[in-house]
Amino acid sequence: MFHVLHWHPAPRIAILGIMRKRSALTFASVLFALAALLPVHVAAATPHVERADLVGDINTIMAAYMESAVSRAEADHADALLVVINTPGGISTSMDDIVTSLLNAKVPVIAYVYPSGARAASAGLFVSQAADILAMAPGTNIGSAHPIDATGANLTGDLGTKVLNDAVTRVRNLATIHGRNADWAEQAVRNSVNINAEDAVRLHVADVEVSDPATLLNMVDGRSVSRPGGSLVLHTAGASIDDMPMPFWQVFLNALIDPTIAALLIIVAGYGIITELSNPGAILPGVVGGVAAILAIVSLANLPVNIAGALMMLLALVLFIADLKANTHGILSTGGAFALVLGMAFLVNTGPIGLGVNPVVALGTAVVTLGFFVVFVRKIWSARRAPPFVGVERMVGALGEAREELAPEGLVFVSGALWKAVATPEPIHAGAPVRVVGRDGLQLKVVPGESGGIVAIKEKS
Repeated sequence: MFHVLHWHPAPRIAILGIMRKRSALTFASVLFALAALLPVHVAAATPHVERADLVGDINTIMAAYMESAVSRAEADHADALLVVINTPGGISTSMDDIVTSLLNAKVPVIAYVYPSGARAASAGLFVSQAADILAMAPGTNIGSAHPIDATGANLTGDLGTKVLNDAVTRVRNLATIHGRNADWAEQAVRNSVNINAEDAVRLHVADVEVSDPATLLNMVDGRSVSRPGGSLVLHTAGASIDDMPMPFWQVFLNALIDPTIAALLIIVAGYGIITELSNPGAILPGVVGGVAAILAIVSLANLPVNIAGALMMLLALVLFIADLKANTHGILSTGGAFALVLGMAFLVNTGPIGLGVNPVVALGTAVVTLGFFVVFVRKIWSARRAPPFVGVERMVGALGEAREELAPEGLVFVSGALWKAVATPEPIHAGAPVRVVGRDGLQLKVVPGESGGIVAIKEKS
């Protein structure tokens, strides 16, 4: 027997349906992937510019921030680094670090003196001339880069000549490299000339005058700039700007990295520690002084400290303390005030371009410190040397009356109370005046006193 197999079309139709569904699913997946990649492609085509703000004094913290901004722009493959400048100047060594970092950046650098009212003065001139493109907003100015010392005075002699010639050569190199007016840049260093944005563009000191960052990026798009690795063409039109603000810890340190703040922290530390030592147990002055001392160390660690200035401030502190011990009628304190002013003036060596301790603050601090030591601390030490107002020690030298015969021991009435006492070198009769000359525990040592000098209050009967 055998079975006859009959063919049915239904299974074939089912297989074809499944294949069609799979093809449709594959096609939908491809379309979805293309749709997902399309925004990425569009975003990748948009130029990317990173921004760093050089605002305030140029110091070691600002230099570290700018170096990190350059490194991040390089790591992110940014189309350009926009450096917004508004600075009065700063420390020359930190300026050198920033200039070197900008010159050797692997991405184009656009310096922008912004907003209106901003300036690129002193060390800011060097930093701005180190950029591939220098733009200025209306109402800004640039220049005034003559070398000065830490006190703000002109450098003289051979040292002044050396520093001036070095600064002139450096600023001329920076201007020449970027095709700008090297002669004017030299005059800004030699004679501290200063110009506004309009004149800067007219004299080819700056490249463009523009009112806002977005317009600036559109304006410089397509320009060719010379980099260490060769020429680059800027692609910045319609660029997205990624702001890179200074981290909080650098903001805090940047506030401390100021010669005037550093000097004031040292003074506050001295106030607190000396007050604590003069009046043990006060706690608060010691805590304030300790915190101020730590912050002063942090501040000075990031500043070029002049050893002579630091030693002068230490001498001032020694003279103030010595005047508390020796009665010189304020001569040592006056000398300490002068030493303090000189020490604060020379505490920080900010180099040929920058600012030192504010002289008005230095003078005012000296006056306040002189008053602090002459009045406050002197009173504390006088109080410590004064005899106690309570206890047995206070009665040494006090007069009283023997209430019973001291042969050699007995009772005496001194300072409104009865005390056990021992008479030396001879017995004392009852009712005779006595004078306290010492104590042994709670027992007084007395000698015969003068009747006319009895000041003790007699016990009421």
